[in-house]
Amino acid sequence: MKLAEGLIRRADYQKRAEQLKHRLLNIARIQEGEKPFESPQELENELGEVLKELKDLMSRINRTNHQTAFDDELSLGDALIKREILAKERKVYSDLAEQAATRQDRYSRTEIKYVTPFNVKDLQKKVDDLAKQYREVDTKIQELNWLTDLSE
Repeated sequence: MKLAEGLIRRADYQKRAEQLKHRLLNIARIQEGEKPFESPQELENELGEVLKELKDLMSRINRTNHQTAFDDELSLGDALIKREILAKERKVYSDLAEQAATRQDRYSRTEIKYVTPFNVKDLQKKVDDLAKQYREVDTKIQELNWLTDLSE
């Protein structure tokens, strides 16, 4: 199985566990004298199996990420962290650029005037550069996901 297939399967297990949780919550309280419309024991057993499969798969994915070279310096796991940080940094500067670019309408000279200490053009360039770096890292991660076999 390829790493990308494992990631898809992981998402499926996570959705399945969430569905089972909701089904268990639906039968957590029933009227006295009534029987639940699903067997609590069967749902618990199924949830246990799904979570066991999810745990095993996540361990394999983590091992694969740390054993797979992204480039000469980083593992795939390190690249995932780098991508996440780039996304956070891009979001901060994007929000900052948006806030700094907000225009203020004043109706008289007595109203307080606000100015920004930031160069909006420079902020937007930084956002664009971070977005480009993110795309480049993400593209290579996606490529490796489809080329790399999942560890046992």
